[in-house]
Amino acid sequence: MDQSSLGWREAPHEPSLSDVFRSIAVPQGRSGLRRFLAFVGPGYLVAVGYMDPGNWATSLAGGAKFGYTLLFVALLSNIMAILLQSLCARLAIASGRDLAQACHDAFPRWVSFPLWIFAEAAIIATDLAEVIGTAIGLNLLFGIPLEIGIFITAADVFLILWLQNRGFRWVEAFVIALLAVIAGCFLVQIAMADPDWNAVIRGFAPSVEIATNPEMLYIALGIIGATVMPHNLYLHSGIVQTRAFGADPRQKRQALRLATWDSTIALMFALCVNASILILAAATFHSTGNTEIVEIDQAHALLSPLLGGTIAPTLFGIALLCCGLNATITATMSGQIVMEGFLRWRISPVLRRLITRVFAIVPAMVVILLWGSEGTGQLLILSQVILSFQLPFAIVPLVMFTASRQKMGALVAPRWLTLACAVVAATIIVLNINLLYSVFLA
Repeated sequence: MDQSSLGWREAPHEPSLSDVFRSIAVPQGRSGLRRFLAFVGPGYLVAVGYMDPGNWATSLAGGAKFGYTLLFVALLSNIMAILLQSLCARLAIASGRDLAQACHDAFPRWVSFPLWIFAEAAIIATDLAEVIGTAIGLNLLFGIPLEIGIFITAADVFLILWLQNRGFRWVEAFVIALLAVIAGCFLVQIAMADPDWNAVIRGFAPSVEIATNPEMLYIALGIIGATVMPHNLYLHSGIVQTRAFGADPRQKRQALRLATWDSTIALMFALCVNASILILAAATFHSTGNTEIVEIDQAHALLSPLLGGTIAPTLFGIALLCCGLNATITATMSGQIVMEGFLRWRISPVLRRLITRVFAIVPAMVVILLWGSEGTGQLLILSQVILSFQLPFAIVPLVMFTASRQKMGALVAPRWLTLACAVVAATIIVLNINLLYSVFLA
């Protein structure tokens, strides 16, 4: 019996994203660098979700309101992400399944179907942030009204289709190129803002106030939801399998090590970008008394008078638009993996994208028509808090599967890693309960 079938009810089904499955060769020669470079890519697609427009809303609000205090939350959530994404790669490489397929196999329908609903809700919440962020980016750079910009975002489906037809390496190259543009934009803005670096360093230390202040906790939970995203767990466990690594235990261990390095390095890069957004908000807005910045367009409008010149707001808009385009690609892939894994139902990426986008466009349009652009920032933060509430429904199964020697064989997660990820899941659940109590019962 194949090792990947042990402990599972069925042999691995047809893989998600089957057109790119094992499509990227892994050199088997002596060069460790060449083998590592073959695995570089999936981690950066995952990192996109950790710096999408939803992160901007929570980080801008947190930095403007509380200065550098919430940098600790950004660091903590990034550590959580590194641990969890390593489990995703482990599940995929050891079992030949992505997380959605594993849930479909391991649980009865009355459990797996609600998990599918929760996963779809998380993807829609993610896409909602992308719709709003991209529309705001178009508005800031080209003056396109938000109502029109929201519908223009539906056209990105053609970009995704073109990239996927070119091959998966083209998708990865496009994403990495946009990430480089985003990093460059923030590097210049941070240099212009000239933050208090001593305060920045202190901001990475924990503070009791984060857990005791309901308003700060709400933003902190939004940062966690915006950073550790449910759809990324499904995404990573699917796209790791685009690499044609071998089937014997030694080759699988090597693949796991290289895939983990790829995601860890990429997520450290994402932390730098997320921290830059919060530092920019703290240095530019909090220090000048503009503590109520919750709208991205507000932040854009204030950058020019506070930093001087027009380059800072222009770079801000470019980075936002790049983030929205990047997140569009990864959300579409996540949607395909979730639908194909849970339901074993395949539809074209174009149709899948349009369905998800409709569910995101409707609430965004309602908010804009009723409250104008002033409501988009709060909607972005709410979408990230919703993601945080969805997290346990993805994390708990992931930890369960990777802790099972029967399912994982020789690549079962070490106990320390299982314990650490169990603590992550428990922490998120406790924070959610605390938030519910603070908002509705206190």
